[in-house]
Amino acid sequence: MPVPTRVIPAKNIWVAAGDGDLDRVRELVEQQLLSPNIPDENTYTPMHAAASYGHIDILEYLVSRGGNVNITDEDGDTPLYVVENVETARWLVEHGAVVNRRNVEDISPAAALQEDFPEVAEYLESVSSTTPATLDSPSQNHPSQHAQNQITESLTTSLLDRVQDIMQRAEAEGRDPDEELRQAVGETVLEGMVTGYGIGASSDETRAAERDADDVKRFRTDDS
Repeated sequence: MPVPTRVIPAKNIWVAAGDGDLDRVRELVEQQLLSPNIPDENTYTPMHAAASYGHIDILEYLVSRGGNVNITDEDGDTPLYVVENVETARWLVEHGAVVNRRNVEDISPAAALQEDFPEVAEYLESVSSTTPATLDSPSQNHPSQHAQNQITESLTTSLLDRVQDIMQRAEAEGRDPDEELRQAVGETVLEGMVTGYGIGASSDETRAAERDADDVKRFRTDDS
């Protein structure tokens, strides 16, 4: 009697980033077109995961693919809030991470890390003392309309590329792509909400994204 084998599910992008699995992260970003800033159900992003576990090689790759060192979760925490060693904190700061900022509870990265990682907090405080106090809190960080438009366009383009990929794979495998399409739209909308930009900010924009996905699906169906 054959012994049943247990199928180990493939890592999602957040686990892969936390594990330092660059090959898997690269596969998900380049083949499945996932964004380096995509949030999970808790608004935790691959950038946060890589920073938390000190995987600088993952951070370097994610940033090269559009990862934002100042991406925030629902608490207003950037990757700098979850670092556990000075080396990773220094890398983030050198690549644009804002030190003088506050999350939704009005806590700075240094204060958040003071109890568990005092050496990281000390480093951030030393950097903060030589940096203008921008107090870059979520409530005060208002990106320009141009920046918002650029990010919205990027999200929409990424969604359309992902939809085309889903349709191609579904057609090749002879399956219904609807569920995967809905998931792609939902993840893109959530990403837009977490980053504070236009896509997903209203139901009208959500419907527009869904219409874009439907247009791609209709085009491929009509073209076949």
